[in-house]
Amino acid sequence: MRYSGFRVFTQGLSGNRGWRPAWRDPAPKPAYDIIIIGGGGHGLSTAYYLAKNHGLKNIAVLEKGYLGSGNIGRNTTIVRANYFLPGNSEFYSHSLKLWEGLESELNYNVMHSQRGLINLFHSDGQRDAFARRGNAMLAQGDDAILLDREGVRKHLPYLDFEQTRFPIYGGLYHPRGGSARHDAVAWGYARGADQRGVDLIQNCEVTGIDIENGRVTGVQTSRGPIRAKQVAMVAAGRSGQVAAMAGMRLPIESHILQAFVTEGLKPVIDHVVSFGMGHFYISQSDKGGLVFGGDLDFYASYAARGNLPMVEHVMEAGMTLMPMIGRAKVLRTWGGIMDMSPDGSPIIDKTDTEGLFVNCGWNYGGFKAVPASGWCLAHLMATGAPHPVAARFRLDRFRTGRGLMDEEGTGSQHNLH
Repeated sequence: MRYSGFRVFTQGLSGNRGWRPAWRDPAPKPAYDIIIIGGGGHGLSTAYYLAKNHGLKNIAVLEKGYLGSGNIGRNTTIVRANYFLPGNSEFYSHSLKLWEGLESELNYNVMHSQRGLINLFHSDGQRDAFARRGNAMLAQGDDAILLDREGVRKHLPYLDFEQTRFPIYGGLYHPRGGSARHDAVAWGYARGADQRGVDLIQNCEVTGIDIENGRVTGVQTSRGPIRAKQVAMVAAGRSGQVAAMAGMRLPIESHILQAFVTEGLKPVIDHVVSFGMGHFYISQSDKGGLVFGGDLDFYASYAARGNLPMVEHVMEAGMTLMPMIGRAKVLRTWGGIMDMSPDGSPIIDKTDTEGLFVNCGWNYGGFKAVPASGWCLAHLMATGAPHPVAARFRLDRFRTGRGLMDEEGTGSQHNLH
């Protein structure tokens, strides 16, 4: 079924009784060519591009809950390509280009809004660093505009420009940055993969990975064993647990990142705004809620919930930047399980087990990377060679020390990225 404005109109006249399910609910087959563990954004996009770009059909996505029940539905929905280091820069640039054509590609409204992203700076040193980052973005072919204080005031007049503790010097404006609807991204990729013959199997938890003579042969699940020639572990914050089933210990720590949403308000924040003197970022959803977040909870955990001291820390940062939000009522908070790598950059690579692949280590960058992550992992699995824009995301860089990409310059401490 192809969606269109005319179809929405005619369905409205008939009481919406003609809609069909967006995807099938198949039972697992005894064997597949490819199994993808994880039905989030990265797993679903991988399945979609394997089918679309490489013509592969005998694929299953296994999800222990319902599709999109993990981090893809637990994030602050920011889309951007303002990375600095080679390796990250070209990858996220490629991802943003895919975002810009995604709704047309999937025939699905993912509510991608290029409202612009402004990273504020509050000192001469930060201004120099953002000027350098902006030049790197321009050299990559992306957009960046360095704003002075008055330039920021023109875009964001509601900020507290009179504070003296963290004075606003200016900001780096990324006009093509913005946000998207997180659930819709998962649903769009699920629908597209299903239309191309991929089996999306929900409520099917992987409990073991079968390996014989150094080669993966299938998985054990809560719905029985399934054989496969290739298996991809795309489980975000649960990557370490899934890899342990294959006898692997990944260089990953799982931490909680909280997010918050307020009651619906009239339009007030037109952009995505990031506070340079505290890890705080905010945007306004189409329903009017202010969506914001901050730092990790700083201790390793698999609990999809946070603690109150970090709630207070995030609220303090928000109030420092824009005191007006103190009058908004917070409706809910939630926590996503973040797969943090030692250098703050991701992993898309083969493992030492033949036929077994890993996609993890997304830190804060998982949602914005969904299209390119699936594109590049699909390329690696189908061709055996890494895609050029993801060639530096090697697993062995943490063992050899070559090719590390410490985007934040904070050293090899997982929770500082």
